[in-house]
Amino acid sequence: MESFEKLGLSESFLESLKKAGFAEPSEIQEKAIPLILKGKDIIGNSATGSGKTLAFGSGIIEKAEKKRGIQALILTPTRELAEQVGEVLKKFSKPNKLDVSIVYGGVSISQQISELRRAEIVVGTPGRLLDHLGRGTINLSNLKILVLDEADRMLDMGFLNDVEKIIKNCPEKRQTLLFSATISMEIEHLAEKYLTNPERISVESYVDPSKLKQVFYDVPRMNKFSLLVHLLKRESKGLIMVFCNTRNNTDFVADNLRNLKIDALAIHGGLTQGKRTRIMQKFHEKSVYVLVCTDIAARGLDIKGVSHVYNYDLPKTSSDYIHRIGRTARAGKEGIAINLLSDRDYENFSNILRDESLKITEEKLPEFAQVRIVLNNTRGRERGGREGRSRWNSNRRDSRERMSEGNRRNPRGRRQDSREPRRRSIAIRASPRRNFRRISVNSGKDYIRR
Repeated sequence: MESFEKLGLSESFLESLKKAGFAEPSEIQEKAIPLILKGKDIIGNSATGSGKTLAFGSGIIEKAEKKRGIQALILTPTRELAEQVGEVLKKFSKPNKLDVSIVYGGVSISQQISELRRAEIVVGTPGRLLDHLGRGTINLSNLKILVLDEADRMLDMGFLNDVEKIIKNCPEKRQTLLFSATISMEIEHLAEKYLTNPERISVESYVDPSKLKQVFYDVPRMNKFSLLVHLLKRESKGLIMVFCNTRNNTDFVADNLRNLKIDALAIHGGLTQGKRTRIMQKFHEKSVYVLVCTDIAARGLDIKGVSHVYNYDLPKTSSDYIHRIGRTARAGKEGIAINLLSDRDYENFSNILRDESLKITEEKLPEFAQVRIVLNNTRGRERGGREGRSRWNSNRRDSRERMSEGNRRNPRGRRQDSREPRRRSIAIRASPRRNFRRISVNSGKDYIRR
């Protein structure tokens, strides 16, 4: 592996790297930095945590000039990733005195407008950038470099049209850098339309498969949360991420973990940006050790020290599964991915196992105590069972709370008395284990209910 000194970086930037503790480049940095400095367009196939932010960031900082307008634009799929990328660029651009503006929705636009007037580098999400373009508060006429970061995630989130509108507002003569964890047909089509003779870079996953253990427990649906509590209470060190598929489940799990004195916080797209930022700061500072999240936290974010990843809900695809478990077993450290499998997860689990590179072994179900679950009728519910049946009723109550008191009616048209949503506790009882049979599918396993 080459050193940073051989990649063509300036002395001032090398000094910044040294002060930050970077001794040698990662694979993506070694391959991408020389090409970026030469002005080449790039398609980079690299997973989260590979070091691509510093790869494209170094090229941007070396090429940008003070008081020459916005010269670099980085598009990211989420607010959290925009913050993360922006902070890295701010840190390394200080010697050059470059201004970095981070723009995304959910916060005041007026301060962003002020920052954009003096910015040389902009990092942002597609929706808010389109707002600025519509208002005429961002000028891209001097743009030299456009970066599409986590491009596959942006397409998955439905941002393709927004991304293309933004690209069409950029100068045709520019350098375009596209980074994506997966290269789909849609990504290929996007690259063909907007990149010029791109160089292709592919790097190995940052996750060390030899240090990542993957297991699953087959557990009755009504016992899933109790099993999660049992397993979490056995952990004594490291940061833990618990993934759920919905906002409701995320709130349900986090609320009940806290009720049981387990230090947990929830993060999902339904929270305000300020709250999401504070939660991530607490997790980074290790003042809370369990982060319950939707897939918003699976992509892009650089969270160090995650020892365990729990899939409380199984994702639909092996690609999403790989992104989730990629939060652990990084930088040579060991990690474990634990999947809690109940009847509603069998189909998703079958899809995941079609990827023959994944080796997930079954663990014997331990003995564990049943816990009491508090249902807050104004918050989310666990899917299925009594919690699932309560969700429809709680949604009705939520709607009535938003209606004026004089016009509040139930679904049958009768007048409804005003009352505060109730909190109540129920005991989760064991239910008979759902049987399933295994059949071979592409050398994997398929889980099908009888």
